Amino acid sequence: MRHFLPAAFILAALPAAAAEKLSVALDWTPNTNHVGLYVAEAKGWFDQAGLDVDILPYADTSAGTLVAAGVAQFGIVGTVSFSQQRAAGADLQLVYAVVQKETGWLVFDGRRDDIVSPADLDGKIYAGFGGAWEGALVGTMIRNAGGKGEYDSVTLGTSAYEALANGQVDFTLEIYPWEGVQAELEGRPQGAFAYADYGIPDQQTTLLAGNESWLAAHPEAAAAFVQAVQRGYAFANENPAEAADLLIAATGGMLSNAELVHASMEVLVEGEYLHQPGEPIGLVDGALLAELAAFLFDAGALRDASGAALTEAPDVSGWFSNEYLAR
Repeated sequence: MRHFLPAAFILAALPAAAAEKLSVALDWTPNTNHVGLYVAEAKGWFDQAGLDVDILPYADTSAGTLVAAGVAQFGIVGTVSFSQQRAAGADLQLVYAVVQKETGWLVFDGRRDDIVSPADLDGKIYAGFGGAWEGALVGTMIRNAGGKGEYDSVTLGTSAYEALANGQVDFTLEIYPWEGVQAELEGRPQGAFAYADYGIPDQQTTLLAGNESWLAAHPEAAAAFVQAVQRGYAFANENPAEAADLLIAATGGMLSNAELVHASMEVLVEGEYLHQPGEPIGLVDGALLAELAAFLFDAGALRDASGAALTEAPDVSGWFSNEYLAR
């Protein structure tokens, strides 16, 4: 039997009179990447830490932008978008790694026999999401497999998955613990290429960022919040079925496919996405961050506040802090 050890997560609770109101912005509609936030809320761990936390609904404005502007104190961000914003001078700092390793891959219809390597994607149609980094990722994978990196691209957003299933496009990118699991549940065969097999550095794809100025001015509240979140994800990692139920209940009917939520949680836990053994849950890996930043720099995807491409790879040592975590 597994036991959750509260002693490992002694929260930096604030005195009741000094309770801090803060908000956290989501990077997408609620899903299993956010489970630790909702577990901490449902279990009352934010309240115990002396915090009044508002989980903001997903909006058109990115979580990173909201946090950098001070609209929210914390937000769920992707490594790539965070790196691009921080390189441009955004007031952001990573404080918790939700996902410890790459969750994405390049996918195509698994029934096709004409695609056995990324090189076979030359001349085919890619369904994308409008991100500047996608071209560097896809092109690098194709070229490293021996192709030219020449393909057609259409921006479809989440409609990419329907277009792929209908044969309207040839390939796209997906997050395995969510879209990939959904494809499996629906019986849609998929072929996939892992990014790392074709020259793309590994990354902690989903993280929690804070407004750096606010963090410096409110270190106790920051530690209280991060450790409550850490406790939420640790509970979810030990109790994925209960955590899935709490997530479904807390999101007011937004997650109508309970089977998908439970299956996604099982993948996150069994695949050790939420926690790497031997280190504190949520630890931000500076080496992985530096490798990704170097890749983005080489691809010309990092720009300064004026919009000019950076002339040298950034020093990421100040882009993150693990000091708010419980050890």
